[in-house]
Amino acid sequence: METVELKVEMVGIHEKRLRKCLSKLRGIEKVEVDGNSHKVVVTGYAHRNKILKAVRRVGLKAEFWSPQNDLLHAYTHASSYGTSFRFNNFSFF
Repeated sequence: METVELKVEMVGIHEKRLRKCLSKLRGIEKVEVDGNSHKVVVTGYAHRNKILKAVRRVGLKAEFWSPQNDLLHAYTHASSYGTSFRFNNFSFF
């Protein structure tokens, strides 16, 4: 079983469309959608490129999740609340 993480640019109404298109793929066990960070985690036996292609086919902009996305999400979250962000004893802001 493989876990694929995607960054998908979406708004709230796209979540239902996203879940529907991914549930049609053979081998998909679970779909988790985090609308705040635009992160989608798909667990199953489907190939990662087929999952990405299915999301793009319904008109959503998607790419594979990278560790940089976690850092960018933490930056935007911390800056919106006016707090500082510390990562491994380094203060970013």
